[in-house]
Amino acid sequence: MSETRTAVELGQEAAVRRALEAYYRDGKPPWDSGVTPPELVALIAGAHALTPGRVLELGCGTGTNAVYLARHGWRVAAVDLVDRAVQQAREKADAAGAAVTVLCGDATRLDEVGVHGPYDLFFDLSCYCGIPPHGRDAYAAGLTKRAAPGARLLMFGYGPEAFDDPISGVTADELRARFAGWRLTEVTPGTNPVPTFWFTLHRDAAAT
Repeated sequence: MSETRTAVELGQEAAVRRALEAYYRDGKPPWDSGVTPPELVALIAGAHALTPGRVLELGCGTGTNAVYLARHGWRVAAVDLVDRAVQQAREKADAAGAAVTVLCGDATRLDEVGVHGPYDLFFDLSCYCGIPPHGRDAYAAGLTKRAAPGARLLMFGYGPEAFDDPISGVTADELRARFAGWRLTEVTPGTNPVPTFWFTLHRDAAAT
């Protein structure tokens, strides 16, 4: 993300932060249900489960999925923008006896957060789709920089039609365009009352 952001871009970032903080302050973030989604469960513990390795969760919320991943043998780093969410995630991991590194930071500025990789898996439950468009290339670049060859990204996102604002939402075409060196291998509609999708991307196995 450019250090010469415009006033409009700075305003978008501030609005997103305020909205996220308000959700956690009120205790009702809709994406933080306390239940690990079946799509992640299938990937981690299903018939064709991945071999545990290193995973980075973007927008970890209160840590439900980070703890789940750690309990299934993954070495977990998790990042969230909101202090309150990070504190709750750390408390949840401690209570569960789960080895999870939870860091407070911006998913579009991973160099500043202290997560270095390489990671075999990235998990994003509606983080990317709420990032203002000017920050999304930096998000993609940050993951690409930290991706092991053949790494996988499992992302849940709302479609642009789900919100009455100009910045939210994600489409398959956008992911294909932004994630150079990755293949979008699966798009599955979600079960929400508004348009949502599960996206699976794979990093080129020959990438270095």
